[in-house]
Amino acid sequence: MKLQPLAVAVLALTFGAAHADALSPTEQKIVAEVKAHAPQGLELLERSVNINSGTMNHDGVRAVGKLFGEQFAQLGFATRWSDMPAAMQRAGHLIATREGKQGKRLLLIGHLDTVFEKDSAVQLWQRNGDRVRGQGVNDMKGGDVIIVEALRALQRVGALDNTSITVVFSGDEENAGEPIAVSRADMVNAAKRSDIALAFEATVRDKSGRDTGTIGRRSSSSWELKVSGKQGHSSGIFSESAGYGAIYEAARILDGFRQQVIEPDLTFSPGLIVGGTDASTNTLGTTGQAAGKTNVISRSAIVEGDLRYLTYAQRDRAHAKMKAIVAQNLPGTSASISFHDSYPPMSPTAGNLALLKVYSQASQDAGLGEIPALPPGQRGAGDIQFVAPLLDSLDGLGATGNGAHSPDEDLEIASIERATIRTAILLYRLTR
Repeated sequence: MKLQPLAVAVLALTFGAAHADALSPTEQKIVAEVKAHAPQGLELLERSVNINSGTMNHDGVRAVGKLFGEQFAQLGFATRWSDMPAAMQRAGHLIATREGKQGKRLLLIGHLDTVFEKDSAVQLWQRNGDRVRGQGVNDMKGGDVIIVEALRALQRVGALDNTSITVVFSGDEENAGEPIAVSRADMVNAAKRSDIALAFEATVRDKSGRDTGTIGRRSSSSWELKVSGKQGHSSGIFSESAGYGAIYEAARILDGFRQQVIEPDLTFSPGLIVGGTDASTNTLGTTGQAAGKTNVISRSAIVEGDLRYLTYAQRDRAHAKMKAIVAQNLPGTSASISFHDSYPPMSPTAGNLALLKVYSQASQDAGLGEIPALPPGQRGAGDIQFVAPLLDSLDGLGATGNGAHSPDEDLEIASIERATIRTAILLYRLTR
């Protein structure tokens, strides 16, 4: 049965009143402040997106940091810029803090850089009705704006007083500087002084179209396989004296990985392979050179790969299985594999799930719907993973959009207001 307009209006009023009752008077004021100042939030987003801040454009990263630093200073935060050593070739990070004694001590995480470097042809800012396209609009300048606007709403109703909040906006999330222990020292130190970490990478929607929260993210790590064989005339291949050559052995190992190592939430991808009489890759494992002839058995092969896991136990199982496969050499060959960890896993813990429930309740009380957990295997690596082992953590609180890292990156403008309302209520409740 189709409802008449009057009936629809009555239902809408009843629905709105029911959710208003779920919010305290102060929370209702917070929501009103978010809505009243939504245009200013969009303006701040436009200003930040119109500054190119590719990771290697250090001046641009610092300029975006200056813009957001000014916002935090207006909110009563002490701000500073943390430079990285020159040899690391990274711009540094924005740190903003305020000290209080009330409620949970919060760490809010964002990043200033994008994947679009200074020479990128991708347009900085382009509004198309209710959506915006541009460099880093959802990954993650939209999330940075949500942090600022949520805090601004709290300040306007006097709810920031006596709270303890640290904000870390990194300048190299898209390409973290090495060594990691240096580039993430500020973030880790802030986590040690905090009770809860919240990160504002883009909100992901599930298959039903619901906004989700991220309670787990897989690690980012790499591996290198080196294989040796006996060089000789190709007519002798497979013989006892000549063996199988390096390329066949590399193929056997990779197929062994495919057949024996796969399990849920674990992936391992060979991204670069070179082989022949001679083979080599650069120190980053991103380019390779090989030389050989069709009538010569290959002497060398190198494979550079990616490995992503959800827990350290899963990593250890994968390492053990891969090493065992590598050790079962074909005649006339030998092989070795090495591993390099980069981003640690954000394992889905009971504490993270409990934090999601608080966020989801805030969303429901504001009339914005339940927030389910995103399956952890569906997200890649992010900054929160460096602190998640230290404290309860939640990610994916940012804007909603499409095409991150591509020329089509965009966001839904209305998602900024939704996420800001949820965040502001969550921050308010955590800091009481």
